[in-house]
Amino acid sequence: MRKVNTKQVEELSWTSPKGKFSSFGIEVSEALGRKPQSTDVKERHPFDVEIARIPPGTVPYPYHSHSMQWEFYHVISGKGSVRHKDGTTPSEAGDAFIFEPDQPHQLKNDGTDDLVVYVVADNPIGESCNYPDSGKWMVRSPERRLIRSEPLDYFEGEE
Repeated sequence: MRKVNTKQVEELSWTSPKGKFSSFGIEVSEALGRKPQSTDVKERHPFDVEIARIPPGTVPYPYHSHSMQWEFYHVISGKGSVRHKDGTTPSEAGDAFIFEPDQPHQLKNDGTDDLVVYVVADNPIGESCNYPDSGKWMVRSPERRLIRSEPLDYFEGEE
């Protein structure tokens, strides 16, 4: 058995170059030994768990969809909204939602307190992402690459 106390796992932060996207996260699966770049199923784990903390007024990542990945979200605290193919839906503590492959999505904290969300994803090998707002694709095999016809930065065309 592997065990960690998430209160003792370092919280990571990220901000895009122009500051449009930012968030914090506790990578629970990695703290339990998951090796995201490995192609060995026992090292990759069958799913990835993160505790995301999104400050008020922020968006953690661009609007995107996954080719093969499922993502499950459970809102622990705070209020926000979820952008999806049919529009925007409010979310609050206790809400749970799932995105299957090819369903674009994006979270936003439009509340006054931190939005804390458990995120569970299956992270299949060979998965790619589409970014509808910027017209680009990210391809993993297993490394992460963003492409149009040449390599791009993750936030290219998003800010």
